[in-house]
Amino acid sequence: QVQLVESGGGLVQAGGSLRLSCAASGGSFGRYAMAWFRQAPGKERDFVAAVSWGDGSSSYGDSVKGRFTIARDNAKNTLYLQMNSLKAEDTAVYYCAAVYAGGNLRPARWNQYAHWGQGTQVTVSS
Repeated sequence: QVQLVESGGGLVQAGGSLRLSCAASGGSFGRYAMAWFRQAPGKERDFVAAVSWGDGSSSYGDSVKGRFTIARDNAKNTLYLQMNSLKAEDTAVYYCAAVYAGGNLRPARWNQYAHWGQGTQVTVSS
């Protein structure tokens, strides 16, 4: 069973930057599409970004495109999310997710992912 643990969350001022990490254990990082989702209180879980196993192709939600960058280090079994130009509306619990998928697949729907971390809180003050 793949286990995911997020870290790097915290409090940051609007316009600032933050880097989240997701450490995977219990299985090979290979052939797993990885993604970040976020959920604010009272709201649905939204897609943030995803990266494929094959060539590292990435996809982003419209609200974060141009500001966030997803990356993976397969040797370290770690997923990253670099968040720049943060806004108050970015405040949420950020979750790391994974699904066994080869090639360039990078699903953007939460129900397409089988493994989830417990989340890390990101709070952006305005």
